[in-house]
Amino acid sequence: MVWTATPALVSAALAGVALAAKFSPSSIPRTTTGFKNTVPNKFIVEVAEPSNIPGKRSLDSRTTHEQLYDFMRKRELGFEVEKEFNSPGLFMGSVVTLQDANGVDKLHAQGIFGDGIKIGIIDTGIDFTNPFLGGAFGPGNKVIGGFDFVGDDFSKIRHLVLMPNFTHGIIGANPGNPFNISGVAFKASINAYRIFGCTGDVSDDIIIEALLRGVSDGNDILTMSLGGADGWTESSSSVVSSRIAATGKIVTIAAGNDGSKGSWYTSSPGNGINAISVASLDNTVIPLQNATVHGVAHDPITYFATFPLPINGTLPVFATSNDTTVVDDACNALPDSTPDLSGSVVVVRRGTCTFVQKLTNIAAKGGQVVLIYDNGSGFDAIDTGNFTTATLIQAADGVFLVNEFASGVPVSISFPQSGGSFDFPDSAGGLISSFTSFGPSNDFFFKPAIAAPGGNILSTFPVPLGTFAVLSGTSMATPFMAGVSALLFGVKGTAPEVGLTARTLFETTAQRVPSSHTDGDPLQTVTQQGAGLVDAFKAIHADVIVSPAELITNDTAHFQPLQKFSVKNIGTTAKSFKVSHIPAGTALTFQPGTIFPADGPVPLSSKAATVKFSETSFTVHPGQTQQITAHITAPTGLDPTTFPVFSGFIEIANAQESYQVSYLGLAGSLKDVQVVDDTDVFFGVNLPVLTDAEGNFLTNATNFTFVGDDAPGVLMRLAFGSPKLLFDLVDPNIKITTTLNKRAEDASVPVAARSVFSFPNAAKSGTFAQVRTLGSLFEADFQPRNSDVNDGTGFNQLTIPSPQFANGTMIPNGTYRILLRALKVTGDPTKEEDFESWLSPILGFEVPS
Repeated sequence: MVWTATPALVSAALAGVALAAKFSPSSIPRTTTGFKNTVPNKFIVEVAEPSNIPGKRSLDSRTTHEQLYDFMRKRELGFEVEKEFNSPGLFMGSVVTLQDANGVDKLHAQGIFGDGIKIGIIDTGIDFTNPFLGGAFGPGNKVIGGFDFVGDDFSKIRHLVLMPNFTHGIIGANPGNPFNISGVAFKASINAYRIFGCTGDVSDDIIIEALLRGVSDGNDILTMSLGGADGWTESSSSVVSSRIAATGKIVTIAAGNDGSKGSWYTSSPGNGINAISVASLDNTVIPLQNATVHGVAHDPITYFATFPLPINGTLPVFATSNDTTVVDDACNALPDSTPDLSGSVVVVRRGTCTFVQKLTNIAAKGGQVVLIYDNGSGFDAIDTGNFTTATLIQAADGVFLVNEFASGVPVSISFPQSGGSFDFPDSAGGLISSFTSFGPSNDFFFKPAIAAPGGNILSTFPVPLGTFAVLSGTSMATPFMAGVSALLFGVKGTAPEVGLTARTLFETTAQRVPSSHTDGDPLQTVTQQGAGLVDAFKAIHADVIVSPAELITNDTAHFQPLQKFSVKNIGTTAKSFKVSHIPAGTALTFQPGTIFPADGPVPLSSKAATVKFSETSFTVHPGQTQQITAHITAPTGLDPTTFPVFSGFIEIANAQESYQVSYLGLAGSLKDVQVVDDTDVFFGVNLPVLTDAEGNFLTNATNFTFVGDDAPGVLMRLAFGSPKLLFDLVDPNIKITTTLNKRAEDASVPVAARSVFSFPNAAKSGTFAQVRTLGSLFEADFQPRNSDVNDGTGFNQLTIPSPQFANGTMIPNGTYRILLRALKVTGDPTKEEDFESWLSPILGFEVPS
C-alpha cells in the first residue's frame, strides 16, 4: 500500500488517538504535515448415528449425512463430498473438502488460465529475471512491456509502498516451481508500470500518468496494490480509476491495511466508485519451516521462514535471559559476562524495543543465528533488517528452550535444509484479515467491494531476495482479483459489457464470511468484507444475473428504505428461487459517548435490520427477469452515539444454486457527527491550538516576526472527514459566534490540514456570519479523519512560514485572527450553520522592515 495525494495538495499527517492516549508536543513537526502434516481443506467428519440423536430414531443413515451437510450450509461453508462412510457401530461420516476461496483450481482444471488477456500492473516494477515469471522481457514473454515513470532515485512525499515486487507472481507465476503453486492467470500477458523508486513514495499525478498509459497500451485490466487513507471518492486518482472502469476495463485496487484504525477509513484510489476495492482474507495455512531439537525430547519447532535458514550442523542454545516474562530482553547491551555467541542459537524474547535493536546487541557478542520467541503479539512475519538468520518462533517453544537452557540441559538446534517445510495452520484462516481497512466511505459508498486471499500468501519475490516469500496485505488480495478478472475475460471475452458487469457478478456470487470461528457469532460487517469472498468458478459459470449487487439505504437523514433489484435468467431452463434475509454484524463505529471512532476490530452488535420482500418465492424462465422490492428497516435499541452501520445480505437461492445482494445503512445521521476534535485527549490542551516554533501551545495574543523560525503554526485533528476545510485571516475585533471555542474568546487555536499550501488562488475576500474575511491561508476539499496513532496520521499541522496568503500575496503588518471552518458531512457549503467554526487568539505580524 502507498499513501496517495493529489499533486495540488501535499497532504499533512492524518490520524487520531486512543481515548486515553496523549501525543507529545515534541512529536509535532515544524512543517505542515498532514503441527501434524495435514491435507489443506480436507476433513474427515464423523456424524452421530440415528440411534444417538434424541427424537430422531426414525432417521436413516442417508438423512443423518444430510443433517451434516445442512449444518455446513447454514454456516456458509462451501464443500464437496468426496466419500461417505456408513458402518453403524464403527464409523459413520464423510470426507469433505472445503472449497477454497476462489474456486480457481477448478477453472484451471477446465483449461482456463487467462490466455490472451493483458494486465497492467502499476507498482514497483517486476523482476522479470525470476524464472517463474518467464525470466525475460518483451514480446513473446510473460512480461511483454511496460514503462518506468520514475527511476531508482525517485521519491515524493507521503507514499510508502509496502509490498514491492510481490504482486506479479500472484497473477502470473508459472507452475512447476518448488512450491507447486501457480498464478491465478499465469497465461495472461503483463505490462509493468513502475511508479516507485527504490525507496519512498509517489503522488497522484504519476499514478494518473501510469493509468492513462495502461489504457493506451491496450491493457484489459489495471491493478494497483497501493493507496492511502482518504475516506472520500474524490481524489484525482480515484476519479480517473473510476472513469477507466466505466469504459468496460476492470480496475482492481487495494482496500487498505488500516483495519486497526477503525471505520470510515477507506483508501484511495481504491475509493474509485466504479473500481473494485479489494479486502483481504487470511490463508488457512502458512508454508513455514521446522527446526529439529536435540538433547531432549521435543516436537520440531516451527519458525517463520519460507526457506530453511542456511545453517549447517547442530548448534547449542543460549538464552539471553532465563526469565521468560522479561519485557525488554536484549534491548540493552548484553553483559560483559556473555560468552562468544558465534557458535550458538540465541533465544531472545520479543518485546519493548525493535527486533533490529535486539539483534544488534546480540551481534555485538558474535550472535548471528537468533530465534525470537513471541510474547503474545502474534506469530507472524517480522522485520529483522539485514539480519537474515533471525526469525520468530511461537511463545511456548521459546519458553521451553529457555527453561531447558536455564536448568542446564544441553539442548541444541539444527535446521534441516530439506524436508523441514510445514503447512502451519492459521487460526484466523478463512476470516477477513484484521488489517483490512473498514468502510464505508464518508460519502457512503460501498467500500471495500469484495475479498480475496491476501493474508500469508506465498508468491514470487525478487531473485536477490529469495525468489519466493510469504507476505500479507490487501496488496496481495488485489492481484488475486486481477487474475480472477483475467479468467473472466478469457471465458466471456473483453467486450465492455463484460467489464462493466464484472463487479456485480463477483459480488452476487461471493461467499459470505463470518466474523469469527465461534458458532453463533454474526457474519463480518459488510464494511470490512464487502460482498464476501470471491468465488471465481461460480462467478464465471453463473447463468443468473442479479443487479444491482449493492443496496445503500444511506443515513437516517437521507434514508431510502425501499430498494429494488432484478433477477435475470440467462440459462436454458426455468429456475425457481426463494428470497431470504441474512444479516451481518452491525458495526458500532464510534466509541460510546465520544467523538472518536472505535479502533479495529470494530465491535459488532447482533441487532440487525429487518427486511421484507415484495416476493418471497418466484420462478423465472429463460430470458425473463423478475424484479423484487425490499423494504429495509434500520435496527433499533442501539446507542446512537456509536453511529451503528448495519449491513447484510439478501439471498436468492434454491437447492442447487444461490446468489446474493448486499446492503448497507447507518442508524444515525452523518450531519450529527462532530468533525473537528475540540478535546484535550491527545495533547493535553483543547484543540485546535496555536503553536510557536518551539512547539509551545499559545492561548493568548502573540506576536510573530517571521525572522528565522519565529512563525505560527496551527495544530488540529479531524475526528471525522470533512468535505471542505477553510482557513481565513480575519480582523481581530470581529464579532462572531463560533461552534468550537465557546469556552473563552482567546481559548484554543487553529487548524491544519493535510499539507502545504494549496495551489495559488485569487486572494479574494468574502464574508462569513456577516463578517468580512481578509484572505485565504489554506483551503482543502475532501479531507479524511485522523487516526489515534502517532505514526504521522494522528493530527494535522499547518505552518505559516511567511506572512503570505495562499496565493502568494503579502500580508501587511498588523493584528489578525485565524478563522477555521469545517463543513460537516452532507452539509451545504452555502449555509453557515452547516460548518463547524473556530477562532484563534490574536496574532501580531511584525516583520522588520
